[in-house]
Amino acid sequence: MWPVCKKELRQYFSSLTGYIAIIFFLVISGAVLFILPGNILDFGYATLDKFFQTAPWILLVLIPAVTMRSFADEFKTGTFEILQTMPLTRWQLLSGKYFAALLVVLIALIPTLVYPYSLQQLAATGGIDTGGTTGSYVGLVLLSACFVAIGICCSSLTTNAVVAFIAAAFLCVVVYGAFSAISRIPAFEGGIDYYLEMLGIDFHYRSLSRGVIDTRDVIYFISVIGLFLAITQRNLIRR
Repeated sequence: MWPVCKKELRQYFSSLTGYIAIIFFLVISGAVLFILPGNILDFGYATLDKFFQTAPWILLVLIPAVTMRSFADEFKTGTFEILQTMPLTRWQLLSGKYFAALLVVLIALIPTLVYPYSLQQLAATGGIDTGGTTGSYVGLVLLSACFVAIGICCSSLTTNAVVAFIAAAFLCVVVYGAFSAISRIPAFEGGIDYYLEMLGIDFHYRSLSRGVIDTRDVIYFISVIGLFLAITQRNLIRR
């Protein structure tokens, strides 16, 4: 697994893919938090809610861009057959690519730890909600892990990286926010609306953002990751 992971990381950072992804995320999130109208300095309160509300939508574009070539390029260039001749199981190959893409995303998230420190120093009284911020970061990491699993899965379905990107971005939007939107339809109110909302990532992400690490939310994220990785493995077996 680790040789595949290191190979993928070298590939990400030997080209501009990894650097562009990290810079894109930091520039957009920083602009939303400190520069654009409604930024934290205009708001006047030490809170990172704006960042944690915006970050998932940035990751909806960033992560499919990182994962779109994972398997699509291997199929297109014929190197997937070469990988199959190596002493690697399909699961080792899949997990190596998965953790490499996830590490790129985590590298993009690490510099944002400057944000809570900066707000804590700028706050005149009190400071940021440490529990809520910690829970939000845990939720953001788990959300990123889900999006990476979805992106890897979509990349295993096609030989075209652009198609993999579009499919992954669309599926991430559906899994993240579509269930919450559907639950607001008047026909579902007072009935199954709550259960429909629970199917979406947004519900569990907001739950973690309150600062309470609920095992039900963690199990949900792990289940989504496992589901899409299992589908990916089945796609590789069919290949």
